[in-house]
Amino acid sequence: MKTVSIGNDEFESIRSKDCFYVDKTAFIKEWWESEDKVTLITRPRRFGKTLNMNMLNCFFSTRYAGRGELFDGLAIWQNEKYKKIQGTYPVIFLTFADVKANYYEGAVAAIKQNITVLYNQNDFLLKENLLTEKEKTQFNAVQFDMDDSIAATAIRFLMEYLNRHYRKKVILLLDEYDTPLQEAYVSGYWDEMAAFTRSLFNTAFKTNPYLERAIMTGITQVGKESIFSDLNNLKVVTAISNEYAESFGFTEEEVFAALEEAGIPEKKKEVKAWYDGFTFGECHDIYNPWSITNFLKSRKIAAYWADTSSNALAGTLIASGSPKVKLMMEDLLNGNPITVEMDEQIVFNQLENEENAIWSMLLASGYLRAEHWEFQLETGACLYTLTLTNREVTSMFRKMIKNWFQKSSANYNEFIDALLNCDLKAMNHYMNDIALTTFSFFDTGNNPSRKNEPERFYHGFVLGLLVELRGQYEVLSNRESGYGRYDIMLRPVKKEAPAYILEFKVHDKEDEQTLQDTVASAKKQIEDKNYQAELINLGIPPEQIRKYGFAFEGKRVLIG
Repeated sequence: MKTVSIGNDEFESIRSKDCFYVDKTAFIKEWWESEDKVTLITRPRRFGKTLNMNMLNCFFSTRYAGRGELFDGLAIWQNEKYKKIQGTYPVIFLTFADVKANYYEGAVAAIKQNITVLYNQNDFLLKENLLTEKEKTQFNAVQFDMDDSIAATAIRFLMEYLNRHYRKKVILLLDEYDTPLQEAYVSGYWDEMAAFTRSLFNTAFKTNPYLERAIMTGITQVGKESIFSDLNNLKVVTAISNEYAESFGFTEEEVFAALEEAGIPEKKKEVKAWYDGFTFGECHDIYNPWSITNFLKSRKIAAYWADTSSNALAGTLIASGSPKVKLMMEDLLNGNPITVEMDEQIVFNQLENEENAIWSMLLASGYLRAEHWEFQLETGACLYTLTLTNREVTSMFRKMIKNWFQKSSANYNEFIDALLNCDLKAMNHYMNDIALTTFSFFDTGNNPSRKNEPERFYHGFVLGLLVELRGQYEVLSNRESGYGRYDIMLRPVKKEAPAYILEFKVHDKEDEQTLQDTVASAKKQIEDKNYQAELINLGIPPEQIRKYGFAFEGKRVLIG
C-alpha cells in the first residue's frame, strides 16, 4: 500500500510523493458546472475541506500552469475540456484556520497577517506599469498593522489588480471561514468579529465585479443576518444537501477498497462499527478521513477524530445547557434518537438562549447524524430525528462527561460506593465535596446562562452516573411513573440488585425553614406520586427500592 501521510493537506505534496489519496477530483467538475457564483460548503472538521481547497487551487491557479501531472490518472483528467482549463485562472487562496485568539485585536491581527502574505505573494503587480500611484499607495498600505477599514477592502482591491494583469476574473477560495467566528463566540467578542467579517465578505463576495467564482468552507452555516446579510448570491450546501455529498469524507466503497489494498479486509466490520455513520444529503455510510487514514497507518482502532482539535464548545454547550438538554443527551448516550425542530443556520449569539441551536451546532460539527428530516411549512424550520454519529463519537462524549468530574474524581467514585452501600452519612460528605469542586463548572464559563439553575449540576451528575454505572444500572430521568415524573431512577440490570429513586428539591426559604424540610418534601413527593410503580411492575419488591431526597441551596447539599 502507498504511504499514508497523516496531517498532510497539501494536494501537490501528496500527489508528487505518490502518497495514499482517495480521488475527489470529480468535485472540480461538479462545482464548475453548477455555475453558482459563491458557494458555502459546511462539513465537520477533518473531513478533507482544506485538501479539496488545495486541489482546486492546484487545478485552476496560473501558478500551477503546466502541472497536469498532478492530476494524471485521476477522474478529472479523463475529460479533455478540463485539461484545457487547468492552470488558467488567477486564484486567491486564503485560510482562516489559524485565526484563533481569545480577544478581538489578536484575531483581526491574524487575518491581517494572512492578507498581507497574499499581497507579498503578488508583489510583482507593483513592478509592472499596471497600478496608478493611488493604487500603489493602497497596495503598500496593506501591512500587518493596517487599519480594519483597509483590511476589509484589501481582498477586493487585490482581485481588481489580478484581473487587470491576467485579463480574467479571479477565483476566490476561503477555507475555514467560520473559525474566527467560533473563537469569537467562545471568547466573548462576537459582535466585533461579526461586524468586521460582514464588511470583509460584502466587498469580497458581493460588490466585486472581478469575481469569477468563490468557495467558502467551514463547519457551520453562520446565520445569514449575522455576516451574510448582503450576500444574495450565496449557495449554501449543508449536511442535508445532496450537492457534493461524496466529495468530502470517504464512502464505504472507498474505505473498503483501502482496507483491501492494505491487506486487512477482515477489519471491515470493526472499522464500520467505529467510524461509519456520517450522512450527507441522501448519501449514507460516509466515514471521516482522519480516522480512516490514522487506522490505515497504525492498524489500531482508536478515537482518532474525536480526540483531535478542541471539543470545548460542544462540552460548554451541553454542560451549561438546561436540564432538558442533559436529558436529551442522556437519551442519545443510551442509543435512543431525539427529535427536534431546528434551523441549520447557527446564530452564535443565540446559542445561549435558543435551546435547539445547540443541536444545530452538534449536527454541523459531526457529533450527531440526521436519520430523518422534514421541512415544516408553518415555521420554515426542519424537524430532525438525530442520533449520535457512531461509536467513536459516543466514546468521546463519555470521556467528556468523566472529565467534568475529574477534579473530584476520588470523591465522586466514593460517593457512588456510598450510594450503592446505602451509607447516608458518607453520601452527604462526598456529595458536598463534589458540589464544591464541580458545581461551578456547570453554571459558569464564557457564556453562562442568564439564570443560574442549580438543577444543571444534578443533570450533569446524571450523565456522570450514566458513565460510571453503565452495565449495572439503566439510568432513567424525568420519566412517568405512578402519578408523576421522577427525577432519577436507577433500574438494576440484575433483578436481585436494589433499585434507586432520587428526587431533587431546591430549598425555598418561603416554604421551608431548613434543608431538612426540603429533604422531607422531596421524599414525600416520591411516596405521594408513587414513583416506585414502574419498578414494582417489573417485579422488583418494595423492600429492594431505596428512595432518597436531595435538597440543595447554592453549593450546599443534604441527602435524606
